[in-house]
Amino acid sequence: MRFASLGSGSSGNALVIEAGRGAATTRILLDCGFSARETERRLARLGIGVEALDALLITHEHSDHTGSALTLARRLSLPLYASWGTACAMGADAPELDLHVLESDRILSIGELAVRPYTVPHDAREPLQFVFSDGANRLGVLTDAGEVTAHISAALAGCDALVLECNHDLHMLAQSRYPAALKARISGPLGHLSNDAAAGLLASLDCSRLRYLVAAHLSEQNNTPECARAALALTLGNAPVETFVASQDEGFGWLLLG
Repeated sequence: MRFASLGSGSSGNALVIEAGRGAATTRILLDCGFSARETERRLARLGIGVEALDALLITHEHSDHTGSALTLARRLSLPLYASWGTACAMGADAPELDLHVLESDRILSIGELAVRPYTVPHDAREPLQFVFSDGANRLGVLTDAGEVTAHISAALAGCDALVLECNHDLHMLAQSRYPAALKARISGPLGHLSNDAAAGLLASLDCSRLRYLVAAHLSEQNNTPECARAALALTLGNAPVETFVASQDEGFGWLLLG
């Protein structure tokens, strides 16, 4: 099982998760926040073609997560997975699409991967985030949430890898030129997690199996990779966890779980 990011931030998000057993390989694209051409270019950077994808999963309907999802689903006849609220909001309820409706905590199998959707507080119609497993390893993803809930902590406990939103530094956001309403939206209970909130979530989790931690969805105006890393490092202490930051332009390369 391995995973990689095409890019992460307010200009576009996409994560590839791959698992294989024998000759069978399953590749899922979680969110597709770039144009079709850019998605293909970034996939090629990882050594795979868009035709190698087996499914598209969408967390919520915001454009930095949907991008060309409908275009690729139609062109490649890819099954598209989303909550009913997300599907309706992004127009994925069209009859020509192979839509699979997700429900929170109902685990489904897509090829070699088991996928658990879970609900999060965010200003979208019916947002979901996900935990992926190949039976031996678990990857937890949380890229858009306004606050940490007990349900989120339970879903992400005991993962081998985490992709965790570190959207903003609280001081940088407060000092930014953003309008007050936008600041309130970002830092509110339906907005995005700050570095401190992400570190607090990490502190609440069973991290005994954790090997990889990726800070994701960083604001280019209200955060820096250094700030995000520093906040997470305080929680990790001397734990043997490899830490990465997903960038908007480059994402991050393949990380192998085994």
